[in-house]
Order: sequence, then C-alpha cells, then structure tokens
Amino acid sequence: MLRYFSEIRLAFSNLQSHKLRTFLTMLGMIFGVGAVIAMLSIGAGAEQESLRLIDTMGVRNIIIRDREFKDEDLKKNRENSLGLSLRDAQNIVAVAPDIEMHACKKRVKTFQIFSYQGKADSANVIGVTPAYFRLVKYQLSEGNFLAELDEREFEQYCVIGSRVKQKLFSSMSPIGQLIKINNLWFRVIGVLADNTLTKDEFEGVKLQDFSQDIYIPLSTALKKFELKKLESELDEIIVSVKTTDAIKPSAVLISQILTSTHGQVEDFSLIVPRELLEQNQRTQRIFNIVMSCIASISLLVGGIGIMNIMLANILERTREIGVRRALGARQRDIWMQFLIEALTISLLGGAIGVVFGFGVSRVVALYAEWSTVVTTTSIGLSFGVSAAVGLIFGIYPAVRASRLDPVEALRYE
Repeated sequence: MLRYFSEIRLAFSNLQSHKLRTFLTMLGMIFGVGAVIAMLSIGAGAEQESLRLIDTMGVRNIIIRDREFKDEDLKKNRENSLGLSLRDAQNIVAVAPDIEMHACKKRVKTFQIFSYQGKADSANVIGVTPAYFRLVKYQLSEGNFLAELDEREFEQYCVIGSRVKQKLFSSMSPIGQLIKINNLWFRVIGVLADNTLTKDEFEGVKLQDFSQDIYIPLSTALKKFELKKLESELDEIIVSVKTTDAIKPSAVLISQILTSTHGQVEDFSLIVPRELLEQNQRTQRIFNIVMSCIASISLLVGGIGIMNIMLANILERTREIGVRRALGARQRDIWMQFLIEALTISLLGGAIGVVFGFGVSRVVALYAEWSTVVTTTSIGLSFGVSAAVGLIFGIYPAVRASRLDPVEALRYE
C-alpha cells in the first residue's frame, strides 16, 4: 500500500511541475463531464416538469372535450348530434365499468365581472360539478370548494383563482364577499392556491391556468346563463378510472359510446394524459441519449489529449525512466507511475467538470428559466466515464514507457 502512495505522490509531483500543461490537458475532461451533467440535468428537469404538468391533468383521467367548428359545419353536425352533453356523461358512467368518478365543465359567456372593490375583465367563469376539483387536484388557499348541495340547489356561490382575488379584492380576504357576474351576484366561498404553470400547453394539449378562473356550480351555469344557439351543453367531461390498466380499454369504450350516440359525428376529442406522458418520456429519452452522445465526444477528445501528453512526457522523461530502471525499478513500477498520472489527470478533470456542470445547470435554470435537476446518476455516470477514459487512454503510454530499454534510455539526450 505504501508503494502505491509513493507512486501517487510522485505522479502529483510530476504533474505539478507542468501545471499549465496539466490544466490544458484536463480541459477536455472538464468540458466533457460538465456538458454531460448539464445535458442530463436539463433532461431530468424537463421530465420532472412533465410529471408535474401531467399531475394537474390527472394520471388516471380521461378528458373528453367538445370540438369547435365553423358555423356552417356546426349546423351540419347538429343535424345528427347535439354535441357534448350531460346525457353523454350519464351514458359513459352507466356503460363503462371502470369509471371511478366523473365531472363536467362548461364555460359561461360574460360581459361584466366586478366586485365593490375592483373589476376583472379577463376572468373566465366556469360551471363545474363538485367532483371537478378532486379530479384536477386543485388546492385551496382559503375557504371551501363547491359542494353537492350547492349543485342541487342552484346556489350562487363561487370559488376564485388567485389573480381574480388580487384584481377584485386586493389584499383583503374575499371569503363571504360578493362578485357580480353579468346580472347575477355570487358569494365567494373559496380561493384556489396558485399552481404557477411554466407552460401553457403539453404535447399539443392546452393547459389551464386557473388563477384567472371563477368556478360556479354547473347547474347554476346551465340554468341562469344563456347558451349560444347550437352551442354544446358541455365543454368538457373528465372521468377517472379505477386503475391505470383500465385507461386504454375505457378510452376505447368511451369513444365507441360517443360515436354511437353522436350519430357517427366526430365532434369530440379524447385526451389521455398518461399516453401524453409516455409520449413525452419517449421523446425525452431520445433527447438525453443524443445529447449525451454529443457531450461524450468531448470526453473522447479529452482522452486523446491525455494520451498525447503522456506520450510527449515519455520522450521528455526517457532519461529519467532509464535512471529509475538502473536503480532497480521494475517495468511494473514504470507502468504504474504513468498510468497513475493519466488517471490523476482524468479524475481531477472529472471532479472539476462535476462542479462546472452543476454551475452550468444553475445558470441555465436562472437565465433560461428551464427546470434543471442534477441527479447522483448523472454525476456518477459522467465521472465514471471520465475515469474509464483516463484508464483506457493511459494504458498505451504506460505500457510503452515500461518497455523502454534501460541502456538506450540512459543514452537518450
């Protein structure tokens, strides 16, 4: 063991005597490891963000949306189909065996929204059944959600998003306060916690920023607000299935039910968040592989640089090798000395590269506002590859140095 420490100390001493050359040789490993960690951290951050976005849609949910058409096409469709309706929700629940819960949603057309303290022109007023909040996993910052009794009694209660609260009530608590929507007054019973989405769509599906929403009972929305002519009764139905295995069969069955009840008119679309997640993960996996391969080229170049410098070292230190052999050093000792030097360069370069990669990922997160996550897997992978590169590209110079003839080495000038 003491012999190995002696070889390591000698290797450090030799590298310190050529600091600039050693540092320049390490640059390839530093950039290579740093690039791998930065690329993988961006990929891991994107995956984490995708999981969060999918969680807002519900991993076991199936979303049925009413499709929009031009007036002429809508008239033609209405000859066979009334569009998405409460009857569709009832049919789906009655026929599909794996449905655990369902909710319906309808956006209301408004021309004015205000309170005594402010006005919110950009707020969306949406009628929902009480189960909607559980299916989309909304959280409250204060108050309560709409209840089944509110739905049955056509109550004029509402739950508002954080931006609506800010516009209409500023810093005061809105619970119990009144909001006028068109010509009706609604009492605020709850405020939603902010979700702060970083994207407004995922895999082509638009995500909802509910901070600007006002939720009222669906029964109240359908009874007390006017629908446009030929407009569908509902904008969206969300169903939750009991298990993830039941998602695909249930989606197929729902499609068949709606196609049949809508007279073969495809005036609805099905969105399966879990399939979107799987599609996103496949794309992300390919991105990670491609970017890691590109970054690995830097490691390969770094390895070639190490071999090149070590070969140059052999020429410069041929006489030193001859002296050591003359004093009793074995071929194995020479081999060990040069291999340890090559490994030291790659390991030091790898360690600095880890810090560099971590710094790059933080800079990307700070200035590009991308979510980045540096994982222990990415650190272990990149550092392990840098060590392997140092070992592989250090073997040839070490073997060549150990095979030098001692007599010829001593004569070398």
